[in-house]
Amino acid sequence: MASDKIADEGSTGENQTLSPESIVMKIVQLTEVTAFPMERHAWGQFVYSLEGVIELTVKSSRYAAPPDFGVWLPPETDHLAWADDDTSYFLLDIEQSLCSRLPNRASVLAVGAIAKAILLDLKKRDVREPQNADDARLMRVLVDQLSVGSPMESFLPLSDDHALKQVLEKLCKDPGDSRSLEDWARYVNSTERTLARRCKRDLGMTFVKWRQRLRLSRAVAMLSDGHSVQTVAQKLGYSTTSAFIVMFQGATGVTPNAFRGQLREGA
Repeated sequence: MASDKIADEGSTGENQTLSPESIVMKIVQLTEVTAFPMERHAWGQFVYSLEGVIELTVKSSRYAAPPDFGVWLPPETDHLAWADDDTSYFLLDIEQSLCSRLPNRASVLAVGAIAKAILLDLKKRDVREPQNADDARLMRVLVDQLSVGSPMESFLPLSDDHALKQVLEKLCKDPGDSRSLEDWARYVNSTERTLARRCKRDLGMTFVKWRQRLRLSRAVAMLSDGHSVQTVAQKLGYSTTSAFIVMFQGATGVTPNAFRGQLREGA
C-alpha cells in the first residue's frame, strides 16, 4: 500500500512552504488503494478528482465529491485521506492570504465550466505554478471561480465508537459488503441493538441509510468513470441491476443511464 501524503507527490510534505501570493497545482495518479496518514498544512488545499474515488476525513465527517465538485480544506485543517485504485486528481495548494473568500471550514465546492477549463488548460500545458504574469492571473481567476458557489456539506458522518468505527471502516474499503447489522454485531462482539443505537447517536441515521449513502457516492464516481450500470451494481453488492437502478433513481431523481447522459452532455 502506498504511503505518500496527499499533499506530497514527491514534495517535502509538512516542510513545504509556499511563497507569498503563491498557488501551486499538482496532479496525483495512483494505481492502488491508498490510505494517507493524518496531515495538516499552513495553506489551503482544493482536491478535485479526475478519475476514481478520493475521500477526505475531517474530524468526524468524511467528504467525497461527485463529478463537477471538489473538496476544500482551509489552512490548518487536520485531515486523513483514502483513495481507490486507478485514481487521478488535482491538488491546488493556495497560500493562506489568498483563502479569505473561500469557506473557513471543510466543504464541497462546485467546479463550474470556467474553473474546469482553467484546470484542464494548466494540466495540458503542465503548469504547476505560475511561470509568468498571465499564469498568475489565470490561477487567481481559478480561485475566484471556486469561491463563487455556495459550499455544500456532502459527507458521510463517522464514529469514534470502537465497535461501530470498525464496521464503517470495513465498509468504506468494500461498499459491496452486504452483511446485515446483526452480522456486523457478531463480527465486532456487540449486539445489533447496541450498534443500531450508536448509529442513531453518532451518525444521525440508520445503518442501512448510511450504507446506501456510501454506495451512492461510489456509484456516482464509478458511473462518471465510464463503468457500466451492471458493473457498478455488482461491485456495490446489489443482487440485481434493477435493485441498484431503483436505489439510484430514488436518491438522485434520474436513472444511472440518464445520469451518464447528463455527464456526456456536460463534457
